[in-house]
Amino acid sequence: MAIRNVRIQGDPVLEKKCREVKEMTPRIRALIGDMFDTMYEENGVGLAAPQVGILKRIVVIDTGEDPHVLINPVIEETDGEQRGYEGCLSLPGKSGIVTRPNYVRVRAMDETMKEYVLEGTELLARAICHECDHLEGVMYTKLVEGRIYDNSELPEEEE
Repeated sequence: MAIRNVRIQGDPVLEKKCREVKEMTPRIRALIGDMFDTMYEENGVGLAAPQVGILKRIVVIDTGEDPHVLINPVIEETDGEQRGYEGCLSLPGKSGIVTRPNYVRVRAMDETMKEYVLEGTELLARAICHECDHLEGVMYTKLVEGRIYDNSELPEEEE
C-alpha cells in the first residue's frame, strides 16, 4: 500500500461529483488500501476518494471502533442534531462549527461489492455525512456556522 497526496481546498477535483463504482478491480482494491494508509498517516477519521484525486464514490472511515469501506454510499435516514467543531484533511489545521445529524443510516457496498447498511451516531454519523458530502463536491466549509478557525486559536467556548 502507499500514502497518497491529499488534495487541498482550492483543487478543482474537490468540487466535482464522483462517479459510481460498477465493479471491484485490482486498482480499486489498491486505492482502498492506499486510502486507509493515507487517512491513518494524516491522523484522520475519514477520507473520500476525491481527496486523493480519484472521482469515484468511495469512502473509508475509522472512528476507532471498526474501519468501514463505503462504496456508492447513499444516506437513507438521519435523525437528531449535533453541533460541533469539524475539520478536514483537505484543509489542514483549520476547524469550523457545523451542525450535522446525530444519527445516520447509510446503504453502501463493501470491498467485495456486497451491499450492507451502516448505522452510526455522534462521531460516526458526522464522519459519514462529511465524507458523503465530498462525493458530491461539497466541502464542510460551505456548512460552517460563523468563521473557520486556525486549530491553534480555537476558542474555549463556541461563539
